[in-house]
Amino acid sequence: MGEIVTFKSNGHTCDGYIAGSGPGVLVIQEWWGLVPHIKSVVDRFAEAGFTALAPDLYHGESSTEPDGAGKLMMALNIEQAGKDMSGAIALLQERSGQDKVGVVGYCMGGGLALVVAAQRPDAVAACAPYYGVIPWPSAQPDLSAVTATIVGEYAEFDDYAGPEASAALQAQLRSLGKDATLHVHAGTHHAFFNDERPEVYDAAASAESWTRTTELFRTNL
Repeated sequence: MGEIVTFKSNGHTCDGYIAGSGPGVLVIQEWWGLVPHIKSVVDRFAEAGFTALAPDLYHGESSTEPDGAGKLMMALNIEQAGKDMSGAIALLQERSGQDKVGVVGYCMGGGLALVVAAQRPDAVAACAPYYGVIPWPSAQPDLSAVTATIVGEYAEFDDYAGPEASAALQAQLRSLGKDATLHVHAGTHHAFFNDERPEVYDAAASAESWTRTTELFRTNL
């Protein structure tokens, strides 16, 4: 349905998978890379009436094994990732004809969704982190800069971003005066939205999250 495109990234280039027309949505990958599941998410947003783009933050690399994915994630150059996400926003603005975009990310991408919302408050109007993880000490975002409405989706049984962590993040955001609500789905596990991982996928939680995220973007974009 979509296509691979190459876009400018502050003196460099980055590839990404893009589909659809309408308001722009930046889709940020899990730690696996730009894999078929993330492309299918882009296609779903396209079918829902958005221009969706997932930048390839690993620049051609990916993994199907947790050890390999963890190594790729920890080796990610956060400064370059920020440039790649900003370049992706510029392409979405060009394609959609709108200055404001939404951002959604999963696992590692959920953390990076908050990072780019803080880095580009001029452009990111809505942010949907899914079980967001920010494992890099150097990448802690300046949440005071965020202007986006934040509606997050988290899992009850999550060793990375469980209820305590999401409650603390929500409290921090609200203490800064941000419009932030982080939902915890009872009985679910990390990556419950990934329908290519049957051991953790939860259809009911995924459907509820999808409805809420698309409504967030339609309301704010």
